[in-house]
Amino acid sequence: MKSYKLLKQTSLFFTYVALILFSLMIALPVLWTLRTSFVNEVDAYAMPPRLFPSFTFDNYRELFGNDGFGEFLINSLIISLASTAMAVPIASLGGYAFARYKAGGNILRFTVLATQMLPGVVLILPLFIVMSRLHLSDTYLGMTIAYLAFNLPFLIWIMTGFFASIPKDLDDAAAMDGLTPVQSFFRIILPIALPGIMATAVLSFIFSWNEFLFAIVLSGRNTMPIPVRLAAMKTRQGIQIAKLSAGTIIAIMPMVFISGFVKRYLISGLSLGAIKS
Repeated sequence: MKSYKLLKQTSLFFTYVALILFSLMIALPVLWTLRTSFVNEVDAYAMPPRLFPSFTFDNYRELFGNDGFGEFLINSLIISLASTAMAVPIASLGGYAFARYKAGGNILRFTVLATQMLPGVVLILPLFIVMSRLHLSDTYLGMTIAYLAFNLPFLIWIMTGFFASIPKDLDDAAAMDGLTPVQSFFRIILPIALPGIMATAVLSFIFSWNEFLFAIVLSGRNTMPIPVRLAAMKTRQGIQIAKLSAGTIIAIMPMVFISGFVKRYLISGLSLGAIKS
């Protein structure tokens, strides 16, 4: 009995050690980027790294003061929020149609997902030509439509799993109470699927916020988002690593805030969709 208990405690100890090491492997790059964002360029490139460099906020002041980084932050927020606001209702309706009414059968369902498998580099040239002819290049509307078209198939697939995990008996009970399918969807199903909808919204926002290929081709000076601006942060003297680190920290802060704010919905939503596909 004692040997079994000792073996269990030893196993638990090594499990926690492995988890701590794994967590450090993930967190260390972010923590090092955070540290670099608060030092000057000399300390940022110092080899070996200085353990106690002089910390400064000059990198952040230069980004928002001289480089106008706030403008690029606003561009990313507008495009990501607009794309998410359009994607979530469409994905919800499409997912509900696939889950409840088998709209188009499995052929249409897998066709929708198959469009997501096309590499973005294949779509970017014809998309650029279309946007240019419609005078939508370097516009919020054009970039929102592009993000929406690329992210929507995967979001519909995710929502299909969420709605399929909700018992169909609820629809039958709502019909017996005199509710139409539309009323049943908005009054009964949507409140239950709220965690899944929140998870889908978070994923849509993250996909749009991190998008680079479409952004670098379709955006311009008026709509340039943060990923493109970070990629362009290079001077004749090379990459300003301290300022780039500050910009990277600013870029990931909305993700950290949103994930922390909707953490409960995100976990329950992803778990809901995993019950049944």
